[in-house]
Amino acid sequence: MEASTHGYAHRKDDVLKRLRRIEGQTRGLQRMVDEDTYCIDVLTQVAAVTKALQAVSLSLLEDHMNHCVVDAARAGEQEGRQKVTEAVDAITRLVRS
Repeated sequence: MEASTHGYAHRKDDVLKRLRRIEGQTRGLQRMVDEDTYCIDVLTQVAAVTKALQAVSLSLLEDHMNHCVVDAARAGEQEGRQKVTEAVDAITRLVRS
């Protein structure tokens, strides 16, 4: 059976690079707390990490819509509807977070 490719496959290295950068930012947050950094400065960095994660999420969602949803819609109405429902559920989770 052939392995399916995900929408972000063509940018996987870029996505991983962004996630590693976010991981570094998160470690920096831990250091800030450990060093008793001023609350507002920590909160400013939390906001930066949150924004970076949101950017990755939106990028992955765009790839999903342009690849997985479009391919499923071409395969048939039922497949297309299923992928749209998955996307809507993902958007709902992102909005609530």
